Amino acid sequence: MSKETVSGSPYDIVIIGGGPAGLTAGMYAARADMRTLAIEGASNLSQITATDVIENYPGIPGGANGFELIERFKTQAVGFGLETVSGDVTAVTRTRFGDRDGWEIVAGEQRYGALAVILATGAAWRRLGVPGEERFIGRGVSFCATCDAPLFRNREVAVVGGGDTAIQEAIYLTRFAKKVTVIHRRDRLRATAILQKRALANEKIVFAWNAVVDAIEGLDLIQEVRLRDVKTGEKRILPVSGVFIFVGLTPNTTPFRELVSLEGSGYVTVDANMQTSVPGIFACGDCTAKRLRQVVTACGDGATAAFSAQLYVEELKGEAY
Repeated sequence: MSKETVSGSPYDIVIIGGGPAGLTAGMYAARADMRTLAIEGASNLSQITATDVIENYPGIPGGANGFELIERFKTQAVGFGLETVSGDVTAVTRTRFGDRDGWEIVAGEQRYGALAVILATGAAWRRLGVPGEERFIGRGVSFCATCDAPLFRNREVAVVGGGDTAIQEAIYLTRFAKKVTVIHRRDRLRATAILQKRALANEKIVFAWNAVVDAIEGLDLIQEVRLRDVKTGEKRILPVSGVFIFVGLTPNTTPFRELVSLEGSGYVTVDANMQTSVPGIFACGDCTAKRLRQVVTACGDGATAAFSAQLYVEELKGEAY
């Protein structure tokens, strides 16, 4: 990382990411009178925007649409003074502002200075890596039931995965599809009990247990998936018009691989204060190494990261209480 002195007044805190973690961090930082900027990804949208119903967020009985909830977050944060811009961050490098250490953030053609940085870049849906997957994205392969379910009205579709998101999206798909086949590599689901009960009781949902997808095939659009039983090796063809894939996450941390310590599949290592391995760089939400990835935990992470960054900046400025 370069370390040079740059001119201009830096932000106190720059947050990279515009999901629940980033916007909560922005709200807390701006409310603490920190000059704060949130850079929302131009090409990577927060997963919450593609969630039909979030029913386990405290204080909202009956649930809320993900897109509507994130808009509430943003309106509230901006109301406290958070500034926002859109852009894909490609680099964060060390610099100096006069006699203070700081950071330069590159997003497209723009460069921003900050005394502290909060990484809140979230994660993206993992791919299966099978023949036909990339070819049919947008032509039957989807990672968002809320976005694409109406396209499959009265058709048969498949959902790959057995966690909360997969089962919740399978249930949502039954509003439109004639039949939903859940393909899961094990013989039982990983989803929470309430979602399992709903799915198992839904007449439109059937299960392909101990099965994996070997290929996705069709002409212009999907016509079938090739399944393989992981225990017996038996292969079969499942005719479907759509395949919705929910098999885990990959953290959006590629630009920061040389910046901070990562673990596992690239998740940012943080302590209880959301401090990374580098002083002045904090992280929160789904891009961090953690056990539970939910909206409520992302918000908690964001609040902690903002407070830690605030204390760091105040110390840097000689304003610590």
